[in-house]
Amino acid sequence: VQLVESGGGLVQPGGSLRVSCAASGFTFSSYAMSWYRQAPGKERELVATISSAGDSTKYGDSMKGRFTISRDNAKNTVYLQMNSLKPEDTAVYYCNAFRRVGRDDYDYWGQGTQVTVSS
Repeated sequence: VQLVESGGGLVQPGGSLRVSCAASGFTFSSYAMSWYRQAPGKERELVATISSAGDSTKYGDSMKGRFTISRDNAKNTVYLQMNSLKPEDTAVYYCNAFRRVGRDDYDYWGQGTQVTVSS
């Protein structure tokens, strides 16, 4: 199983960035996909979640209206479009795949990609 994030980098406040997560080694279309982030000295927090079919999304309160999660099941890839970025969005962004089958949870993480918002 692999989740490989890409697209992070340095962006100015007010700018935009799109990060991607390419998945392999499992049935991508059966998993809900999420983005989490963790800033230095802070706990990991949920950024956004998208259902396995892509028909339902959920966002953390501070991301609503600025971030958009999407997925392409044909490409086994999930995306996070981030607009109107703020310095407080600076963090390592992690991709997560999750599926519950009966009593068993299947939970996979990527290595993360750094997003820095600074002038």
